[in-house]
Amino acid sequence: MKRALVGFLLVCGLVATAAVVYGELRKGDYAPARLGAIEQGAPFESSPDATYAVRAYPVPEVDLAPGDGLQDVRIYCGTCHSPRYITMQPPLSAATWEVEVNKMNKTFGAAIPDESTQKIIRYLQAHYTPDNRKQ
Repeated sequence: MKRALVGFLLVCGLVATAAVVYGELRKGDYAPARLGAIEQGAPFESSPDATYAVRAYPVPEVDLAPGDGLQDVRIYCGTCHSPRYITMQPPLSAATWEVEVNKMNKTFGAAIPDESTQKIIRYLQAHYTPDNRKQ
């Protein structure tokens, strides 16, 4: 008697599970005949006399410390990432800033001229070390 009851409950559980799975499969556009089908929406039809405008992407201005080398930082560092990365870093030692700038140049392939590389390093060492960081 117990075996029959356990068997009956097991069958009921399997049937209920199959019904749920089938119900999920039928929901939306997932009918068995459409499984694996990739469809695209209708193409956008533009009007030949329409006027479209695109604005410049807003770039938040970062308040970097004024000083010799700031222009080089804005030009070269801003090519690959936001200058905000400078202010997001914890205060780094002078030696670490040198390593970081050289890593950008040599490892990551930033095309920074040697003279500008030295200016950037001196700028970061003058304004963003634990001893002199104001921000």
